[in-house]
Amino acid sequence: MVKLSQPKPYGTVLIKAAKILDYLAESTGNVPLKEIASEAELTTSTALKILDTLILLGYVTKDEKAKTYFLGPALVKYGQVYSNNSMLKNIASPSLERLQEEVDETIHLGMVQNDQLIYIDKLEPKKQAIYMSSKVGNTKPLYSTGMGKIFLSDFSDLELEDYFSRIKLEAYTENTITNKFLMTKELELIKENYIAYDNEEMEKDCFCIAMPINNENGKLEGSFSVSMPKFRATKENIDYVIQKMSEARSSIEQNLID
Repeated sequence: MVKLSQPKPYGTVLIKAAKILDYLAESTGNVPLKEIASEAELTTSTALKILDTLILLGYVTKDEKAKTYFLGPALVKYGQVYSNNSMLKNIASPSLERLQEEVDETIHLGMVQNDQLIYIDKLEPKKQAIYMSSKVGNTKPLYSTGMGKIFLSDFSDLELEDYFSRIKLEAYTENTITNKFLMTKELELIKENYIAYDNEEMEKDCFCIAMPINNENGKLEGSFSVSMPKFRATKENIDYVIQKMSEARSSIEQNLID
């Protein structure tokens, strides 16, 4: 859930460093200093000082020849510990593995973090030739993803209004919903039906079906999804996937209680 009042941070260096790490995590290749400074909204000198410290810690690595930067090996241990110790992931894994065998599509498990969806697990298809570029630890906007919309549908009216006041609904494809009224209407349907769709809203030619995972008190713990190429999103296949996802959801929620 979104907190309407946040504690005042102690200092700003960590926040600036986090912006740099976030951008490097989302980048596909080595990034030059000027680009990092621009994207993190920092001066070049400030970005360089922070990067030098992150290099010393092993959080960032520098290609001296190309004068570019990328994430360092020290971050891997933290990601592995978080992933392995995630209670939701551990509980959901058997059900999601069984679901993957039944549908043979890409499956994601996600949680909400700082107004974004973060992937905490991913299962690849075994027989299909098309794969998604998403990775565990990657973040995506809530409003343009199926799992993200599951979390938005759980927001109160006040929380949703606060979210819209802070987050600009930008288009990633021609199908991305950027109208607040239309988004609110869709969230009402999701809340009623417990199913969300991403119909080429985040990535072109990708169709996604998402469902919530609630605990015994009805509180939203996470969400999971099945993603497939749009050409495989026939009515027959969608109905089949929804049936299998519903079975997986029941199994996961029961395991949360046990």
